[in-house]
Amino acid sequence: MPQAAHVFENVLGFKKWSRAHFLGNRYDVMTTNIVESLNSILMDEREYPASYIFNSIAKKFGEKFRERHAFVGGKKNIFVPSAERILRDNKSASDSLYMGNPNGVLDEYTVFGNGVTAKVNLLERSCSCRKFDLVKMSCEHAMASLRAKYDDGKDYGNSIYDYSLPIYKAESYILAYSEAINMVPLEAEWNMPQELVDTKISPPPYDPKLGRKSNALRTSVRYSSPKGGIGV
Repeated sequence: MPQAAHVFENVLGFKKWSRAHFLGNRYDVMTTNIVESLNSILMDEREYPASYIFNSIAKKFGEKFRERHAFVGGKKNIFVPSAERILRDNKSASDSLYMGNPNGVLDEYTVFGNGVTAKVNLLERSCSCRKFDLVKMSCEHAMASLRAKYDDGKDYGNSIYDYSLPIYKAESYILAYSEAINMVPLEAEWNMPQELVDTKISPPPYDPKLGRKSNALRTSVRYSSPKGGIGV
């Protein structure tokens, strides 16, 4: 284990395995797992012909868009509800923190509390806890610094949102779900170039012994019963 720790810390470096030190921004709302999330809701559609797959996707996306649009549009929050909850929790946690400004620089603060010392740079939207940098919302240390800069009041309340990324705003969310999703027209209405119509496309070689198991086997789990029989 000491050898492994040496490799992780000194050879690979923290940026290769620690989210807090990763140089990119591909987590949380910037997840790379969107494809897997989409696959999970399109299990049945995989068995459909291509045109039906696209129409089914359009139908499900249209339903989801209307649902999300109505949910956020019915609120009076500045940010979407999930982001508002995070900000409320961070604001509550910041009440127990105290801070100092040893260098006298307006946008640089040192925050103490809960056994942690954090350095905040409001100008760069950065905190040594890395939550401010990664999630792009004011962390508890940033909020304590904003309170010191603006005092309690309207300016402080507005600054919490101003120092967070605009993508969390309800208006941004509604705009993202306002696009129209078109269905695939009937095949008789397709307008295709003649060279594509004349092109013969053969299916790839197929070995039935390879690949994914049948749907019936995927949707049932067989096991041996204690009496030696087979159950489903």
